[in-house]
Amino acid sequence: MSTPEAVGLSSERLKRIDAFIQEKYIDTGKLPCALTQVWRRGQLAHTSILGSADIERGTPLKADSLFRIYSMTKPITSIAFMMLVEEGKVSLDDPVHRFIPAWRDIGVFQAGVAGAFLTKRVDEPMRMIDLLRHTAGLTYGFQQRSNIDAAYRKLKLDGVDSEGGLDTFVETLGTLPLEFSPGTAWNYSVATDVLGYLVQAISGLPFDQFLKTRIFEPLKMVDTGFFVPESERARFTACYTLTPTGAVKLLDDPTTSRYLSDPAVKSGGGGLVSTADDYMRFCRMLLNGGELDGARIVSPKTLKLMTMNHLPGGKELVEMSQSLFSEAVFEGLGFGLGFAMTIDQARTKNTGSLGEYFWGGMASTAFWIDPVEDLAVVFMTQLTPSSAYPIRRELRTLVYSAFTESAA
Repeated sequence: MSTPEAVGLSSERLKRIDAFIQEKYIDTGKLPCALTQVWRRGQLAHTSILGSADIERGTPLKADSLFRIYSMTKPITSIAFMMLVEEGKVSLDDPVHRFIPAWRDIGVFQAGVAGAFLTKRVDEPMRMIDLLRHTAGLTYGFQQRSNIDAAYRKLKLDGVDSEGGLDTFVETLGTLPLEFSPGTAWNYSVATDVLGYLVQAISGLPFDQFLKTRIFEPLKMVDTGFFVPESERARFTACYTLTPTGAVKLLDDPTTSRYLSDPAVKSGGGGLVSTADDYMRFCRMLLNGGELDGARIVSPKTLKLMTMNHLPGGKELVEMSQSLFSEAVFEGLGFGLGFAMTIDQARTKNTGSLGEYFWGGMASTAFWIDPVEDLAVVFMTQLTPSSAYPIRRELRTLVYSAFTESAA
């Protein structure tokens, strides 16, 4: 195996990642664990495995530990949907009601509470592209920002904890009004869960089977799925949450977690469990233009389209967002078809490259792809909320500071 120097990275500076995370986050108890992988120019240049998979049981983190990746499920679901677009089975401009007829007359919230909403007609119908870029008018109950959010919480419409299967989820969702007319604002939402339903409805395959046969098996993502098999439970990490006092407490015990059984709703927005190795294979496919080790998932042209800024008028996230989601507060970012991306590097005040794209998960997991520098980074931990600490931005700085050669 060649050295990091052979791919334009400094070994000594890469070691800063380990030292920084250990000292600032692991030793202080701010994060239970941290697993970082840095891939550049066809090589895994750096791996860092720190902390505990389960603090209560003293289980050390390992390379093959299983993590709840939450919203890092979204890019996978978006790729699955675009595979059907490539096959001509659906178009980005198709109205959603083409495949969900009951949604034809969903209105936009004006006033009222659950059971007594006053609505108006949408200006334009919700289209498939609105689901992919989060401009559909849907929301998440956890944002606790509006009466619509409250109705989502009451009906358990967050995707992950929903009951009754994807059909029931979509049917119930259609009984509530939209936050805004599609295409007029950006709001982080269950839109990608709806995409999972559409993948199932359009392909004729159960959503989890589509992912398994069309993405996971071809990419050899052997540990990625919607629940942890009994034989692999010893590898499952504990998930923690930050309390108002700054302490860390157990949120999801790996021995009693709902991820130990097959869920009723296969959440395309946040339901997957995976490993760093598996998710890096997904990232390598993206970095390689939609193909890995002979398995073509999507074409390079489709991926290029997905990683362009699709917000109306070429606007930034901060201009269009009415969401409380943490990623939406940074300037210089756009949003494409399943990914956020850098569209103004100076405004992001971030090292990296124009056109890099990324996303993260609720438990502070993250990844990014930098096509300019032929770089992919995966970061795994298990602490909610993702806004607890600036580890994602710090990690970017640490990785790019290790560069000895740049393509830009």
